[in-house]
Amino acid sequence: MTSRAARRPVGTVTRGTTNPNRLRRMDRWIAAVHGAELRRAVDPVAVDLGYGAAPWTAVELLARLRTVAPRARVVGVEIEPARVAAAKPYEQDGLVFRHGGFEIPIAQRPMLIRAANVLRQYDEDEVAAVWERLRSRLASGGLLVEGTCDEIGRRHVWVALGPEGARTVTFAARLGSLERPSDLAERLPKALIHRNVPGEPVHAFLRDFDRAWATAAPYASYGARQRWMRAVRELRADWPVLDGPVRWRQGEVTVAWEALAPRGR
Repeated sequence: MTSRAARRPVGTVTRGTTNPNRLRRMDRWIAAVHGAELRRAVDPVAVDLGYGAAPWTAVELLARLRTVAPRARVVGVEIEPARVAAAKPYEQDGLVFRHGGFEIPIAQRPMLIRAANVLRQYDEDEVAAVWERLRSRLASGGLLVEGTCDEIGRRHVWVALGPEGARTVTFAARLGSLERPSDLAERLPKALIHRNVPGEPVHAFLRDFDRAWATAAPYASYGARQRWMRAVRELRADWPVLDGPVRWRQGEVTVAWEALAPRGR
C-alpha cells in the first residue's frame, strides 16, 4: 500500500504572489520559440507549476498558447490545497487545476513546464535536482522554462531546458524601466543570482552588456528599443547571442547557457 508520505507533493509552499499579466514576457517568448513543437504534438499539454494564490497566470497561459497551438491544454499545479480549491471555479475547456509539486501529478508527459518565481526561496544547491526531476517528466521535444520576474512583469530572466539539460538564458524587460542592462541582475534565476560576482561568467556578461549599452548611448535619441538593439549587436561580438532582431525588438536577448553557467558545473 502506498504510504501517505509517498503521496505528499514534492516541494514547499511559496509566498504565492501573483498578478495578472505578470508572465506576459515569458509567455510571449514560449509561444514564439516553442509554438511549432506544441502544434506538432499529439497532446500538447502545458503545466503552470506553482501558479500562486490566484489562477491568472494559468488562465493567461492557455489563451497565449492557443494563439499558436489551438489544441493546447494547461494544467495549473499548486502545492497549497487552498489555492487549488480557489482556482477550481476558473476551470474551462483546456484548463484544469491540480494539487501537487515537482512530481507533476498528471498522467501524460507535458510538452511544457513553466515554473516562474518558484525556486527563488530554495537554496542554490537544490536547483540541479529540481531541474533534473522536472526534465525527467517532459515529453520528447518538451521544454522546461524556469525563471524569475518582478511583481508586475517588467523585468524577467529565465532558463530554458530540454530533456537533455539547460539550453539558454533569456533576459527580457520593459526597456523604459532600465537604467542599464545589469538592472536585470536582481531577477536572475536561483541558479545564477548568487553567481553575479567577479570571476563568474554571468557577472562578466552583465558587465559587457552595460559597456555595450554605454557605447550605444547615441541611439537613445531614437528610443530605448533602438539603443537596446544596438547594444545587443555589440554584445554579439563576444557572446553567443542566439536570437535576432525580431526578438531584440521585444526587449529580449537569449544567450547559450554554456556561456553563463556557473564555474565548476
